[in-house]
Amino acid sequence: MEKVSKNLFRMFRDENVCSESFTQKFEQLKKKFDEKEAVQLDSEYHQQLKSYIERVYLQTCCVDTFSDKAFNDLRDAEMSNLNRLQKLKNGSSYKKDKHKAQRQNEDWG
Repeated sequence: MEKVSKNLFRMFRDENVCSESFTQKFEQLKKKFDEKEAVQLDSEYHQQLKSYIERVYLQTCCVDTFSDKAFNDLRDAEMSNLNRLQKLKNGSSYKKDKHKAQRQNEDWG
């Protein structure tokens, strides 16, 4: 799942990627993703990431009229959505690190 999201982000950022190459690569990634054995993950991040991958797949690969213009229109919005998912993923570790730093500072003085 992580690999799919990282590759999506790279493809959205790369301005040399066209709609055709995006759909080809994404279909390959999605096929590999679907072949993996299903693992139940209860975290909000994993549930939202799975929904995100499915939604983007339906908007891009399952549409006959997906064009370079449509792909370019999607880029900024989807990079923003991927950033939100990354923040959700890092949110729990951020809180732990933040509280760990506070405890260290309390011990100093």
